[in-house]
Amino acid sequence: MLSRRRFLVWISSALPVAIVARRADALAAAWIVDDAATLRALAEAILPSELGREGAAAVARDFQRWIEGYRGNAELVHGYGTSALRFARPSPRARWAAQLSELRDVAAQPIERRRSAVRRVLERERLDRMPDVASAPHVTVALLAFYYGTSGASDLCYQARIGREQCRPLTQSSRKQLPMARGVGA
Repeated sequence: MLSRRRFLVWISSALPVAIVARRADALAAAWIVDDAATLRALAEAILPSELGREGAAAVARDFQRWIEGYRGNAELVHGYGTSALRFARPSPRARWAAQLSELRDVAAQPIERRRSAVRRVLERERLDRMPDVASAPHVTVALLAFYYGTSGASDLCYQARIGREQCRPLTQSSRKQLPMARGVGA
């Protein structure tokens, strides 16, 4: 007679690992999307204070959409002048979901406590530069990398409406950028 344990071992070895990994990735994506409050609280603590609460929440929502739409091992557009194919990194969602759940009880605390908790987490990471979003070792680093890759981050940095990676006519390329309105950080 076959015990439950042996049956589970047998059935798990019969399932391809790719199916299990895809299911875990989908569950992690749903978990991150469902934990919007923690991600918003984290964004409010680590993003520039000029964004304000609403701006940080908007960045957190955009980051969640990015996470939801990320497809690991998808073929990427190759660079100009090369035919070498590149593929997206495997999905970091499962790792980030676990890290986000560790920060869940920190999210309800005052902002200074959230910032010190994030500092403690980041001290363990050995980063010499801002990584690509998908290769970030921690969800906090990924959120920062995501934000600093946006047009809004460049605008805030230079206090001008640059509109990085946004199309504008060549006739306007020599025109000086307009300053940002006071109190607007997003």
